[in-house]
Amino acid sequence: MKFKIIGTIRNEETFAIGNSIRELSRLRRFYGKGRWRKRKGVAVVQLENGSHKQVELHWYEATGIGRKEYKIKRFLD
Repeated sequence: MKFKIIGTIRNEETFAIGNSIRELSRLRRFYGKGRWRKRKGVAVVQLENGSHKQVELHWYEATGIGRKEYKIKRFLD
């Protein structure tokens, strides 16, 4: 599902760092070495059909590399 983040991500939280991330080897292979963290937060997104929904997002992030691979985990409204 494709979506666009509208505004800012609120209530950001880190819930996995380094070796506790299952996808760590793939992230390093695709994007490079870094201090990888798996994070989550709440944001409003625009879906492919044009509707706006509040969702919980998960993504990977590393210093110097940035945020990668956003995914919607659940709809909040």
